[in-house]
Amino acid sequence: MASLRRALISAQRILKSTASPNRIHIVPHSQSLFRPQYGWVSRFSTSSQSMDIDLSNEESKRRLINRLLYRSKQRGFLELDLVLGKWVEEHIYSMDENGIKSLVDVLELENPDLWKWLTGQEQAPEPVNGNPVFIAVHKKVMNNLDNHSSPETRAVAGQPWVRGWDDFKKGRDSPITGNQ
Repeated sequence: MASLRRALISAQRILKSTASPNRIHIVPHSQSLFRPQYGWVSRFSTSSQSMDIDLSNEESKRRLINRLLYRSKQRGFLELDLVLGKWVEEHIYSMDENGIKSLVDVLELENPDLWKWLTGQEQAPEPVNGNPVFIAVHKKVMNNLDNHSSPETRAVAGQPWVRGWDDFKKGRDSPITGNQ
C-alpha cells in the first residue's frame, strides 16, 4: 500500500511539473489529489463530497436514488450492506426530501459504530437516535434479532459481541469467550 501511495505521489508531481514546467505550482490541500486527514483519500470519494439533494426533475431524482442505493449496498461491511441495502431498496421510492436527508445522515455514519448502534451493543447518541431512518432500521434489526436468534447467543447491551461458532465447546483447549 505504501508503494502505491509513493507511486501516486510521484505521478502527481510529474503531472504538476509537465503542466507548468517553468514555475513551481503549489496546490492547496482542498484542491490536491490527496487529503491529509484520515490517511490518503481521493478527492473523488463520495464521503468527502457533500450530497446534493435535487428532486426537481425525474433524471436528478433517478441519479440520487441510484447513488443512495449504491452507497447503502456497497459500504464494505457485509452485515450493513445486507441490512441497509435491503431496507433502502424497500423504502427509498416512498421517501420525501426530509426522509432522503435523514437517509444521507445515516449513510454518513461510520460502519462499526452504526452496526453497534443498530444491534443494540451500544446506545446511539441523541442526534442519531432522533433520526427517523435510523429508528426504522434499528426497529427492523431488533425485530429480526428477537425473532431469529436465541437470547444466549446475543450480546448483552453495552458488551461487545464476541461469541462465535464454538461457544459451547467445553474442554481444556476451548476458548474462554468465543471464537478467539
